[in-house]
Amino acid sequence: MSRFTVAVDAMGGDHAPEAIVSGAIRALRQSSDLEILLAGPADKLNALLQDAQDVQKRISILPANEVISMEDAPMLAVRKKVDSSMVQAVLAVKEGRAQAVVSAGSTGAFLACGMFRLGRIPGVERPALAVLIPGTQKPFLLMDSGANADCQSKYLDQFALMGSVYMKNVVGVADPAVGLVNIGAEAEKGNRLAKEAHERMTAQSSYHFAGNVEARDIPSGAFDVVVADGFTGNVILKYTEGLVGAVMGMIKAEVNTSLRCKIGALLMKPAFRALKHKMDYNSVGGAPLLGVEGAMVKAHGSSGEMAMANAVLQAEKMIRGDIVEKIRDGLTGLVDKMDGGEIV
Repeated sequence: MSRFTVAVDAMGGDHAPEAIVSGAIRALRQSSDLEILLAGPADKLNALLQDAQDVQKRISILPANEVISMEDAPMLAVRKKVDSSMVQAVLAVKEGRAQAVVSAGSTGAFLACGMFRLGRIPGVERPALAVLIPGTQKPFLLMDSGANADCQSKYLDQFALMGSVYMKNVVGVADPAVGLVNIGAEAEKGNRLAKEAHERMTAQSSYHFAGNVEARDIPSGAFDVVVADGFTGNVILKYTEGLVGAVMGMIKAEVNTSLRCKIGALLMKPAFRALKHKMDYNSVGGAPLLGVEGAMVKAHGSSGEMAMANAVLQAEKMIRGDIVEKIRDGLTGLVDKMDGGEIV
């Protein structure tokens, strides 16, 4: 039986180490093929494993006595705090002791670890952070969601490939449709970056490019992967989060305006509960960092037990899907360069 080893930064996140360890234990109970390396102070972690005798044989402690905090400068922390739980977890993948890593710690430090501790897949110019977001019919993957504010068209082409590989091999979409964020659906719309990216994405043979997508049409369900530079992608992500919160708040306020509304809300409670579950990040797990030499999942900083368990299981799916090798293979179908505005 194949075993899949995931290194977990046990000290990263708002509720570390308790929620991180309990989430890892929960994931082990859900997957018999999984093994966990918990990175952090051995004494603290062992104390949290007293009730995990049923899965104890599949848990190993990776001693690490430092923690990268949210206040630390990411690049400096990754270089200086080699004995931190995050760096040690990433190095476990680098050294072949694990095949994937999960952390709820600093996003900036996690990105830096991926870039400079694991390294990029040859041919990938910029790794990208992907976020799976609920849509009206099905979820879509937003690439890049904030790792690369300034981009070239070849980066967007690579984001599209990596997102397509992820959706096919982790989420299970047979032929992911990729859309490029633009101010219009027509090929000639947009700025220079959008036009060049459209040309590249049309010419490649590694994924299904379905054309431009305007922001208002992103949630429609027509696209499985939505590609943008990291600045635009992060604006879309943060606005979506804010809008969902605002709409939920407005619904709650309106419900309390009259007895009739309260009775109606009571009848609608199952629908509201289903919608809340669909919008809950805990059920997704985390955001994969795609383009590095290993499977990396960035869990939400406020992750509790369930969110962390799902992030670990998500990392296992990335290992099973052989994401790194499939990205490597897909790069051969992308356009290599442009000369004078023309693809060659």
